[in-house]
Amino acid sequence: MRWDVELRQLRYFLAVAEELHFGRAAERLHIVQPAVSQQVRRLERELGVELFGRTTRSVSLTEAGQRFLPHARAVLAAADRAADSVTEFCTSRSLLRLGTSEGLGDRLDGLLAAFARLAPEAQLELVHAPTAQRLQRVRDGSLDATIVRGDQPAPGLDFTPLWTDEVWVALPASHPLAEAEVVAFADLAGLPARLSPPERNRPLYELVVSSCREAGFEPVLGKDFTTAQDTLGTLGFGRPHWTVFYRAHANLLPVPGVVFRPLRDPSPRMPTFLATPAERRVTPEVAALIEAARTIE
Repeated sequence: MRWDVELRQLRYFLAVAEELHFGRAAERLHIVQPAVSQQVRRLERELGVELFGRTTRSVSLTEAGQRFLPHARAVLAAADRAADSVTEFCTSRSLLRLGTSEGLGDRLDGLLAAFARLAPEAQLELVHAPTAQRLQRVRDGSLDATIVRGDQPAPGLDFTPLWTDEVWVALPASHPLAEAEVVAFADLAGLPARLSPPERNRPLYELVVSSCREAGFEPVLGKDFTTAQDTLGTLGFGRPHWTVFYRAHANLLPVPGVVFRPLRDPSPRMPTFLATPAERRVTPEVAALIEAARTIE
């Protein structure tokens, strides 16, 4: 039997196996958590086994994962030795330092794949940090560009439109509204909302609140949205309430006790931009990144 397993998937598997936490593994790899979860699931599908046992509170290696771990380490070590053997023949490659945000979901995977096709000689370094920090790092030159949600004031930066994401509602699977294929915004009026506060994610907060008002009600705000894992764990098994996720993120989050549904009347959408320095020319790598983003549906 032949398997089509990528070294990237093995590196992600190893990080999760050593951290036993998808969030910490993502921080160690300097990427967003959904990208780690997606690649590990692809690896499991390719191998036909579950490598990790997952609950809303813990991650553990299965027996198959424990057996696979030393072989994954050996393959990665061999790959590193192979790369080291030809280091002296390598020419310098351009590096693009890109800031990323939470909730990019499967769009990030598509963006990385398209960028690799358009700029095969470029190296891409992903940096995850709060929005304000990423925008400042683009200004001071320590980042070449950053992906941001919403068209927010940012002096000294240019914002290039990339794509627009649907915003979906997350509900307890046991709630009557979960039976609908599409949820009317007005039907959420009787439930508390758990949202990221404006100081953490102002564009999304303002989009949701304005959508509630358009539907004819003021949202009843519950506890703040913290992390996806903790918030969804509470949503699935706590008192009935609702929150929102970008569709691209929701695609990667099958969670027991939670369903994701599109919204109507209104159907909120969040624009996504690439922020770059206004006073500097667009490099070929940034141009390739913008072109790659425009191929993402």
